[in-house]
Amino acid sequence: MSRGLSRVLLGLVLVAAGPVPADELLPLPEPLSLQDAFALARPDLPAIEMALAAREAGAAELAQAKSLSGIRLSAIGELRAVEPSYRALDRSNNDSSFRVALTKRLYDFGYSEALEESVRLAGDGSQWRHLGARQKAHLEIMRSFYDVILSDLQYARDNEAMAGAFIDADRARDRHELKRVSDVDLLELEATYQEALRVRTESEALQRASRSRLAIAMGRPDDLVSALVYPPAPDTESPLPEYEALLAEVMQGNPELRALRAGVEAAEAGVEAARMGHGPVLSGEIDASVYNRTTNSTHPLGAGLVLEVPLLTGGAKDAAIAAARAELRSSRARLTATEHALRQKVLELWLSLGTLRRQLEALRVRGDYRELYLDRSRALYEMEVKTDLGDAMTEISALRLDVAYAEFEWMVAQAEMAALAGRLVPGEQTQ
Repeated sequence: MSRGLSRVLLGLVLVAAGPVPADELLPLPEPLSLQDAFALARPDLPAIEMALAAREAGAAELAQAKSLSGIRLSAIGELRAVEPSYRALDRSNNDSSFRVALTKRLYDFGYSEALEESVRLAGDGSQWRHLGARQKAHLEIMRSFYDVILSDLQYARDNEAMAGAFIDADRARDRHELKRVSDVDLLELEATYQEALRVRTESEALQRASRSRLAIAMGRPDDLVSALVYPPAPDTESPLPEYEALLAEVMQGNPELRALRAGVEAAEAGVEAARMGHGPVLSGEIDASVYNRTTNSTHPLGAGLVLEVPLLTGGAKDAAIAAARAELRSSRARLTATEHALRQKVLELWLSLGTLRRQLEALRVRGDYRELYLDRSRALYEMEVKTDLGDAMTEISALRLDVAYAEFEWMVAQAEMAALAGRLVPGEQTQ
């Protein structure tokens, strides 16, 4: 079994097992690959835990709704003193009793069924939001991983520029002592060097900050990595799928849309439940009682059907219906707004892929030019002819940064498209 596959399987086991103490986590390898970052991230990331908590809350609400039609067993004890009627055969004052009652709601004219359906559909939405949280965590790790590499490349570029500025300023100092460089020109080169040093210092700080973001995205804020495995270049030559096909896939499989659609269905069932609420309820009851006083109206065993018909609710039913309708209206509006936003997002991602493809083609041509330019600068330098070798090397470093940025943008855009369609995280699709 390959190391990458074993780490992925370990990650799935950790997800199933639940939260893992920090001291039981495997150490991060050096260098760290993107697949290792996925597999060794903590399974109890805050966003995922919140989604799981919402799912568990939905399950609890469903169990509570089902309990309406469940069997209830109650024990009722009563301490009571009375002044008995003059006709009573038992003239004692102690009228205490103990009663055990078994009750079950038999029929409530569809209220409990509608309530259960509403809660169940809302729970379906929480399942899809859990998948969405998993995908967002996956994307955050990916972006943070690429940002670390970009920060290293940016530091390399700015360090090359600083080194070149330092050499120019150092040579100018020597020539200034020989009165061959003016004070103004020397100060100009010194200022250029100081600015290049400032930019390099910022890049160095960015390296530390980006590694912290990656560690936090993995749920391991104390585990900062020093070296990362550069990912292979993406295939940008394959034809892009049609926009209409991508849009149809997203509209069908997007986790947020599916959660919102479940929310609309839940709100519709909630309106129906509100209409049936505060209605007649038919219950069955069996009881056994023990009395301190025995009268003609006391009985040790009893059974009966109880029909409760509310006549006035003080406006509670109308208020419940109004609230359910407002929730339905809000749910439909959220669904429509999300559909519109997703349409725009898919279009922007699809267009960005085309733009990035052209950008990478231009960078390849620019790379060929810069390689030839660097070779010429080296040749002139070896011939002790005045040359801009430092600038040429800085341009090569800048080119590497630009290529990496475009490639990473391409890979992130592809991952975002997969996430929008609900197929980014393998094995996490909700059926």
